[in-house]
Amino acid sequence: MASSQYSCSVRQGLNFEKDQQVLVGHLVSMSVGGQALEADMALTIPTATFSSGDAVTESTSVVGVVADISWQGGYADPLHFTVHVSTENQKLIAIKTHTNLLDNDVVFQFNIWAYDPVAKVYYLAFHSNETDMNGLILKEGGNLALQISPDASTIVKSPLNYEMYIGIMPQETAQVLNLAVSNTDKFVKTWGVAVST
Repeated sequence: MASSQYSCSVRQGLNFEKDQQVLVGHLVSMSVGGQALEADMALTIPTATFSSGDAVTESTSVVGVVADISWQGGYADPLHFTVHVSTENQKLIAIKTHTNLLDNDVVFQFNIWAYDPVAKVYYLAFHSNETDMNGLILKEGGNLALQISPDASTIVKSPLNYEMYIGIMPQETAQVLNLAVSNTDKFVKTWGVAVST
């Protein structure tokens, strides 16, 4: 099974420049253990059109900027996210990592954009199609795969942002991940295996 990995530019995600043509990712929404993270970063949508000058015509509020996402491609394989989040979300995740996470459910949405050099446009290369994905925090050994840096990132110093890592296993249901290799070449893959009760 073919794997997928997208190493995105945090700098471009936080300070979008229309003349840059690099991968950009947004963690649109996420709740961990029933607690929603704040969608408190207002960021440019790469597919947004620009009017005269640098005026952005379309932006969105998201939980964080994706630095890296990987998936081995199998139905039961986890998604691994490295995301930069706000100070408020850093505090929420830090509390989660220091308390007993009996509820390790994760609900999330994400978008990864790539640039099509032929069509000369950004397109969604890997995404949840505005649909909630349902997973569980991955267990690595006896530990849950959830980490947050106590120190602010130096990649982009303003706004303050903190690196978070989370590994997510799929819930016992078949879900759809959307992928593309160009603006027009798109396909879907299944994440999770439905289990009858």
